[in-house]
Amino acid sequence: MNMQTVEHPQVTLNGVSYNATPGLRPVRVDGCDTIVKLFAARCAELGPRVAHREKDRGIWKSYSWAEYWAHAKWLGLGLRALGLHRGEVVSILSEDRKEWLYADMGIQGVGGIASGVYTTDSAAQLAYLLNDSGSRFLIVEDDEQLDKFLEIQDQVSELEKVIILEREGLYDLDHDRCLFLDDLYEIGRQYEVENRDCFEDEILKSKPDDIALLIYTSGTTGRPKGAMLSHENVLATMESSARSLETLPSDEQLCFLPLCHIVERNFSVYLSLAAHSTVNFAESLETVFDNAAEVSPTTFFAVPRVWEKIYSKVLVMAQDATPVGRWAFTQAVKAGAARADYLLQGAVVPNAVHARYVLWDFLVLRNLRRMLGMDRIRRGGTGAAPISPELLKWYWSIGVPLLEGYGMTENAGLSASNTLVSNRAGSVGQPVPGVTVRIADNGEIQTLGTSNFQGYWRNAEKTAETFTDDGWLRTGDVGKLDADGFLTITGRIKDIIITAGGKNITPAEVESRLKFSHYIADAVVIGDQRKYLTCLIMIDQENVEKFAQDRKIPFSDFASLCAAEQVVALIADEVEVVNGEFARVEQIKQFRLINVLLTAEDDELTATMKLKRNLVEQKHKALIDQMY
Repeated sequence: MNMQTVEHPQVTLNGVSYNATPGLRPVRVDGCDTIVKLFAARCAELGPRVAHREKDRGIWKSYSWAEYWAHAKWLGLGLRALGLHRGEVVSILSEDRKEWLYADMGIQGVGGIASGVYTTDSAAQLAYLLNDSGSRFLIVEDDEQLDKFLEIQDQVSELEKVIILEREGLYDLDHDRCLFLDDLYEIGRQYEVENRDCFEDEILKSKPDDIALLIYTSGTTGRPKGAMLSHENVLATMESSARSLETLPSDEQLCFLPLCHIVERNFSVYLSLAAHSTVNFAESLETVFDNAAEVSPTTFFAVPRVWEKIYSKVLVMAQDATPVGRWAFTQAVKAGAARADYLLQGAVVPNAVHARYVLWDFLVLRNLRRMLGMDRIRRGGTGAAPISPELLKWYWSIGVPLLEGYGMTENAGLSASNTLVSNRAGSVGQPVPGVTVRIADNGEIQTLGTSNFQGYWRNAEKTAETFTDDGWLRTGDVGKLDADGFLTITGRIKDIIITAGGKNITPAEVESRLKFSHYIADAVVIGDQRKYLTCLIMIDQENVEKFAQDRKIPFSDFASLCAAEQVVALIADEVEVVNGEFARVEQIKQFRLINVLLTAEDDELTATMKLKRNLVEQKHKALIDQMY
């Protein structure tokens, strides 16, 4: 095994002795050993201060920590009055909003386990998750999500009550298993009158090893599995984040990725809880860019697909500018790139390079960041999927320090991260405090720390498979550690392609390079047990449409755009450029364009906008067969 050369005292965990990491100890954040104890302390401390904001009829409205506490308490006590017991799961099916946080803290406050359901899940998927988790209570946002329950109500016999957040369109609803959130609040208020201090007492009963969250994996291979995260797991990641990714009480964050996902939960709920920072809820995924411009967040985390979209948006705007504007933009980015070369190597920027950047920052880049809502940004973050090093450098070039990190649900979302002080483009950074990383003989990345999860819900067999005999978490990712401890992800073990000639290839490296093209949104490299590599490519709609319009290439819809000869030739040129960076055996010999525009609601994409490789290969088998 290739392990970090860090010595720690010997400890015993689950009967196995090994070198401990700093995380293998009781974790406390500001003296609190559970999430909800910290929540209670923060609300008492901050009271009238703004905890979060969201839009109401187009106007941003603020909500205090005191309101956060009151609504979480009424919701939790309402569920307790309806019969929720400690250790039971409550499912939440809603877009991001303040009530999501109220439910999360209210459920945990009375000893329940909060489990999010993606709003893009089908009724059948909802039925599976409710039955697998044994949920007796389901919280849904509106009539659209309620319809999913109504479709499968006969299949979820254990489910007793559905709590609905919005009344709009449901004023005449009469269903004995349904009630509205304000009714639940009233039940909670009445329960508090009869059981004074009950919520506070239940919070005091919480223990570090209690399960706080049940987070279902995306299920790219088989049925989703419920990962159990304890209070201590989450607090360990809070502490790691606080030590490696500075967050300040004055920070403004924008919440827009699904709160079902551990990364958004960490950044918008738990890290802000630890740091006293303010969370702003985007209206929707479609309005993220507008909302960012309104909020100007100081920290901003997004998956690579979002960073790629912003990049494409800027290039389209640059192409629409006047000749002088295009020239100025090009010169500004060049000046920024020269500066970024030094910053990304941790070197001192020469005075002449710095002066040139300051000039172009004043003339162009400052206004660009303001337009993007990144004029106040201190740190951008990316993870959950690979991102091109060239794209990272581009953001540093325009004055946005974008840092890549690494984690997964099973280790509470954070194992390694670049920082403003220690950054190496192309890597996902060094292990965060409290986590040790090693590379197994087969190249697999394995982690050890208090953030490692408790196992899979009702699935002891899969849990056993996920841990090594000495207690390390098998991530399923392939990577390498350099001499300075920086971790580089090269792919997934299950995705490694073994060609007919016996050559092992990790497709993620080729795919990541292809996606840096502003004409390519995503790519899936094919070639397992075949003579050569091929690729399925999804074009970037906005940039390719602009390309076609500028050249008067006729098209009527996305499919006809993909079929246009000039568009196919354009992508062929992009593929050829990337091929030049790889050995012959790693080069793409043929490609096909996926002529369906995919969104998070399509089966081929996860909620964090990653392509599900197996499903893409199955759905587009005919295209693949054409290439062979």
